[in-house]
Amino acid sequence: MSIANNVHEEGLWLFGYGEDHRGTPEAPGRVVTLIERALWESLTDKHPIAPSRTWGAAYHIPAPKVAKVREYLDIREINGYSMQYTPFHISPSYEEKHSTAGPINCLVYIGLPDNPQFLGPQDPQALAEHIVRSRGPSGENRDYLFELDQALAELSKESGDEHVHDLARRCREIEPTLSSSRTKAEQAGNGSALKDTAANNRREETEDAGEKVEEV
Repeated sequence: MSIANNVHEEGLWLFGYGEDHRGTPEAPGRVVTLIERALWESLTDKHPIAPSRTWGAAYHIPAPKVAKVREYLDIREINGYSMQYTPFHISPSYEEKHSTAGPINCLVYIGLPDNPQFLGPQDPQALAEHIVRSRGPSGENRDYLFELDQALAELSKESGDEHVHDLARRCREIEPTLSSSRTKAEQAGNGSALKDTAANNRREETEDAGEKVEEV
């Protein structure tokens, strides 16, 4: 498909790079987002080398469903994001096995610096610890990171991301320690509940004995 094709007649191509939410409003998890390179160059980051390209997948939305999908995405992503169209270049390994020709004109949502959820650079170790601790209705934040790391590694020989891979490594290293602490905390909570139950049982037994004495 040529980049000049009309997206309304041919459907819509949407660029996806692995975003998902693994947390709660009170304790949000961490996910990746795309930002303009000019903004990235103004940040202080522990990983000073950003790849010249962003790897991901292009999803084709059939023309009859474009309006519904756009409405959903605009509601979910419009707060703190700009909508842009950019050429999506198909990897040589994929192009060899399929008939799809590139580049493809893709819709992509770019994060803005005034987005209240945009945190900017963070200490990698502290970030990894936060990810391991975070969970929500969609699952564990760490699983999101591990799956993203694996997906990037499998897309192409050149698609691995240094920052994502480093975070995944850190999470795997600290995961046993934090998981053990979480288990101990849960066990302590269960112990407290057992004590409360035992105390209630003793209270009920005492009250029953008192009633029997009065009856005699």
